[in-house]
Amino acid sequence: MQPIVLKTEGFRWDSVSLGEVMLRLDPGEGRIHTARQFTAWEGGGEYNVARGLRRCFGLKTAVATAFADNPVGRLVEDFILQGGVDTSLIRWAKYDGVGRTVRNGLNFTERGYGVRAAVGCSDRGHTAISQVKHGDFDWEAIFGAQNGSRWFHTGGIFAALSETTPDVASESMDAARKFGTIVSYDLNYRDSLWKAIGGKAKAQEVNRELVRKVDLLLGNEEDFSAMLGIALEGVTEDFDELPIASYEKMLRDVAAAYPNLKMIATTLRTAHTASRNAWGAIALYQDEIVHVPQREVDILDRVGGGDSFASGLIYGILAGKPTDWAVRCGVAHGALAMTTPGDTSMATFAEVERVMKGGSARIAR
Repeated sequence: MQPIVLKTEGFRWDSVSLGEVMLRLDPGEGRIHTARQFTAWEGGGEYNVARGLRRCFGLKTAVATAFADNPVGRLVEDFILQGGVDTSLIRWAKYDGVGRTVRNGLNFTERGYGVRAAVGCSDRGHTAISQVKHGDFDWEAIFGAQNGSRWFHTGGIFAALSETTPDVASESMDAARKFGTIVSYDLNYRDSLWKAIGGKAKAQEVNRELVRKVDLLLGNEEDFSAMLGIALEGVTEDFDELPIASYEKMLRDVAAAYPNLKMIATTLRTAHTASRNAWGAIALYQDEIVHVPQREVDILDRVGGGDSFASGLIYGILAGKPTDWAVRCGVAHGALAMTTPGDTSMATFAEVERVMKGGSARIAR
């Protein structure tokens, strides 16, 4: 495996993300099907990484996405602005008044508690970003002007939105690589999306091609199996029983199949209940394994934990930290993100460092 080599000259952004940003409607402690009120947030697998890099780690980030130009789209834009992420790459689609041709995505999510698992119900058909096609974004200008961006992040959720989004993902990766931008990709398998355009067979066809253009690949054991056909051996219902060697073999199998990859990382999660998980990670970089063992964490809202792991890991790489530090940063940031509501991280860098050092939850006054 080759090392990750970053741009060192002037650049406009530290990282750019490509993906859908939806309006999340959260019933809090209640259930979606009995709720009488919802709290609104923004969220999206690829966007969450950009926001975490900006708000927790203070880097310059942007999101390339699209919205129907109506009050709902402008509300999501307002959330993005509050998060400090550059909105200059957003495309606005003319709204027809009722959403027959274009609309903005809604994501109803309940957090779960104890034996009651978290539940997500997405309403995202015909969204503006799902309709983008090759040539809609000027990637040459995005990555070439003002030295572009040091990093580019997208993922399998965006690629699954429609028949055209894989072409956009491929086009964006080609441009990023042309200008020396590191590309990361989170497999993030979503059966509800892929089954609409061909199921697992289509997911593997698309992702096997896209992963050949990637530097850092992220995913969990289900993602690698569903999207690439590379399974974790000896899987049982109790992941606690699996030795870490099984995960190491899976990462090495992925590396052997895709020699272009410079780093592969996966989170380790054992969900004892919806509100208590064991959480850790394992990564492969330059043929060396870095393992952060699982530790018990209390969960308020697990959605976005993997995205916050990704942003913490990417920050460590961009900051020039050792690989072990970067992986531990990802684990700590992900753990903290799951202690607050919504998809996006509310953690501070000081809190991340404190968790990395093993700090307690004693009150800070």
